[in-house]
Amino acid sequence: MALLACTGQAAALEQDDAVLTLGQVQVQAANRGALPAHKVITSVDVVGADQVRDQHVDNTWELFGKVPGMQLTPFRMGTVGGSFSFRGFNAEGRINAVKLLIDGIPSNDNAGAMPYLDAVMSGDIAAIEVVRGTNDARYGLNAIAGDVNLVTRTGGNEGRLNLTLGSYGTREVQLSKGFESGPWTQNYFLGWRDSDGARDHADAVKRNFAAKWGYNAQDDRWRALLSTRYYRNDAREPGYFSTYALAKATPRDAVSYAAADGGQRQTAQTALHLDGRLGQAWTWSGKAYVNRYTNARFVRFSQTGSQQERDNDETQRGLLATATWSPSGMFALEGGADAQWQDNTARRWRTASQARLALTRDWDYTLDTRGAYLQAVLQPIEGLKLVPAYRIDRVDGALHDRITGLRYDTYGYGTIRQPKFSASYALNEATTAYANWGRTFQIGAGDGAYRTTVHDLGPSINDGWEAGFKLVPTPWLSGRVAYWEQRASGEVATVLGATGTGSDVTNVGRTLRRGWDLQANLQPGQRWSAWFAYSRQKATVAEAAPDAPLTEGRQIENVPRWLASAGVDWQVTDRVKLSAWGNGQGDYYLERTNTLGRYGSYALANLGATWTLDARNEVSLQLKNVTDRFYVYAWYDSGSYGFSPGDGRALYASWTWSF
Repeated sequence: MALLACTGQAAALEQDDAVLTLGQVQVQAANRGALPAHKVITSVDVVGADQVRDQHVDNTWELFGKVPGMQLTPFRMGTVGGSFSFRGFNAEGRINAVKLLIDGIPSNDNAGAMPYLDAVMSGDIAAIEVVRGTNDARYGLNAIAGDVNLVTRTGGNEGRLNLTLGSYGTREVQLSKGFESGPWTQNYFLGWRDSDGARDHADAVKRNFAAKWGYNAQDDRWRALLSTRYYRNDAREPGYFSTYALAKATPRDAVSYAAADGGQRQTAQTALHLDGRLGQAWTWSGKAYVNRYTNARFVRFSQTGSQQERDNDETQRGLLATATWSPSGMFALEGGADAQWQDNTARRWRTASQARLALTRDWDYTLDTRGAYLQAVLQPIEGLKLVPAYRIDRVDGALHDRITGLRYDTYGYGTIRQPKFSASYALNEATTAYANWGRTFQIGAGDGAYRTTVHDLGPSINDGWEAGFKLVPTPWLSGRVAYWEQRASGEVATVLGATGTGSDVTNVGRTLRRGWDLQANLQPGQRWSAWFAYSRQKATVAEAAPDAPLTEGRQIENVPRWLASAGVDWQVTDRVKLSAWGNGQGDYYLERTNTLGRYGSYALANLGATWTLDARNEVSLQLKNVTDRFYVYAWYDSGSYGFSPGDGRALYASWTWSF
């Protein structure tokens, strides 16, 4: 069930809210049970399908290079391709701070990572909705810095076939088709991508399938939608270089010690969506879902380390329900509840050339979460909107370590209380001032949520606030400028290089993240559009953990000080469209004492051209990383360095047939 209802660069939803829209967002049926995010929350970006549909990428996270304020973390290691993050959190996996949803269905794994993200290819995306900050009451676990919802195509009778050939032996097929007849809708999507990869020993084959079957009651009182989605990736890994010099000297080579590295990842997601209306004032919605994630990976992080086999098998079952009472246009009250039950296993072996030598981890564990929220939208006078909200969460579960035979319950987190508040005021027709404050929380990942030590731990409480202005000085220009801060009471981070014999988490201490964002969207004419986004951010350890005093006052690893993205589209003629876009970031420290240097900066430029041959056919060219800029993702963990070069210049040609 689609969650957005807007159209155009300066959609109607933008006139009295702090939301910014990039590109064309087609009108789809809104989820009637919940208030739209742009009507409640004050820091929202919506990116339309036209900005991502024709992008051809190895991994879906690369599409977020066009989304304002996003930090991209490009592992480029087989099934573990990378991820995205924002608001001063990196996306390495140490602290996963973004709640991912696909059509409103929670789609993070147990650690908060995003293995379900690649289950959605570019041709199936209708819109991307990004909510930044701590004031979204709808979600609890994993929504530390905000949430992102991928809205996929629903309804219609359109069909689209896209064939792509390109650099690094890339071959891709995307096929989508909708069927709509009376109250019934059907949507199907098939995707296949085969690539040798920019580096040796980096070939991967990916397969996607999605389907939706919907029914709208004749009196429009209720709707039902059943959706299913499957993804599989078989890939090899080129390995991390041990020094920056090696990565720069031979960026297309694989490292010899990774010759046996690779893996297979599968995800499956099935969901039932229901929503309806009771009278004129009440709406309701419900969702039930099952997520399944399996990952079998052989990986050797360094020359001195040994190869590991890492097997994860996770099943999530969940429910979400909301009800909204809107007696007038000046008041609305919404309540919601959700629950998720996880049943997971995590096993690791020390291996040599994929032959098992010793079992180092054997966990069976559950994690059950329950949450509820209440929020009101008040408009006491014209132009003023107040949104008080309150959310509570509880976490339970148990971990059984089959190697030691010991069993651990989750920490006594108790009821996690999260008050929130948002406000916006239209100063005039061109300017809206807004502010928000809210509380979110973090718990440990892996064994970090369970009583494996004698100490009892509470959740890490994150308090954040933001203040800014949304500006629309002319019909063709909209923008936003904002300052924000977020403090954590006791942050914990995953130890990425853990072999399985020790704990998965380490204490970071009290942290402070702060920064400011600047965005502008322009459409000076029917044939021109452009956008620009720039973010400054700084993440520091405000009070160090007792065992890491040298980190106090230092910057948190892998967080660049600035992020930027920009682009321009020019419709030269009715048949020819030219595009240019790019993104970049500053460098970052590799660890929390800030003594091992800075890496990771880049600025990448891309060009595109599309020719419309007739009403059904078009061809396009894309040139990525036009200047062939060398750049790396870099990390340091457990005494080892890792450097993964980014892709060089690449050319892709596509043919699209609409039917």
